[in-house]
Amino acid sequence: MNMNIHRREFLKAATVTAGLTASIPGFAQRKRNLKIGHTGITWLAPRPAPVPGAPPPARGGGGAPRPLDPAYMDQIFKDISSFGFWGLELFSNQIQGMEPNGGMAALVEQYKLPLISAYGGPNLLDAATRNDNIAQSIEWAKLLKKYGGKVVTIGPNGVRRDSYNFKEHKDDIVTTLNEFCKQLNDIGLTGCVHQHTGTCIESKDETYAVMESVDTRYVKFGPDIGQLQKGGSDPVQVVKDFLPIVNHMHLKDYDGGENFVGYCPLGQGKVNIPAILDLMEGKTMAGMIMVELDGTPRMPITALETARIAHDYLVKQGVSFRV
Repeated sequence: MNMNIHRREFLKAATVTAGLTASIPGFAQRKRNLKIGHTGITWLAPRPAPVPGAPPPARGGGGAPRPLDPAYMDQIFKDISSFGFWGLELFSNQIQGMEPNGGMAALVEQYKLPLISAYGGPNLLDAATRNDNIAQSIEWAKLLKKYGGKVVTIGPNGVRRDSYNFKEHKDDIVTTLNEFCKQLNDIGLTGCVHQHTGTCIESKDETYAVMESVDTRYVKFGPDIGQLQKGGSDPVQVVKDFLPIVNHMHLKDYDGGENFVGYCPLGQGKVNIPAILDLMEGKTMAGMIMVELDGTPRMPITALETARIAHDYLVKQGVSFRV
């Protein structure tokens, strides 16, 4: 397929979608009391050239974090800050990987883009290694705190969903979340559970069972509304049911298409984004609402363009950005 034609068709669809929504009477006539950031997942890291004789990189979270190209991290900060987003979420290994290059402080300062959160966390299923896993996660969380971060977005373990038995693991999940989030609280951070498709906390029943069992003095909720839609839940209802403990959010749309692992730029999918924004209006949180769109090889548009679409859509929804 001609990728230039594909790209033009994609952008044309985005323009039509924005035009239709903007024509709705009363659409975004009010200014919202919301500050919205962006995650860095859309910007794919360049693959490092293999080093002759070097061992293969560690898999499954083991080993030391890979060093990162500072230019790659600079691009994430530059692109997201260019649209006036209020904050940034990165992966834990990105924060660790930048330490040999002087850390994150210079980028935060240069682009005036606060580092709000990091995605990661301990193994939630393995009781035998619980203490070690929590200790390792606390170490990188301290780096997040060092650079001004406030929230750990806790990503559950990936599992084989066709053979996974949630009931067998629920107690271990709850115990690990409680202990990890208590320790995060001790160092001045907030842990937010982030349900995710393909993991040990995916379905509506699993999400509710966990969030109704954890100690919510320490364990907060950081829903991904696109993941909820993809997992068969009603994102609006889930957010409404747990609104008092929602302290962070991934604002993501879903259309089930071939691009972006089934997700899509904001306003082009099935998620009722305006209803979510209504629920979050003026809510005080430890973290922030973060626009997110999974990056994939052969994306029809660039990460920068997806951020532009999200920005323009949110402006039409009454959201303000930094000047």
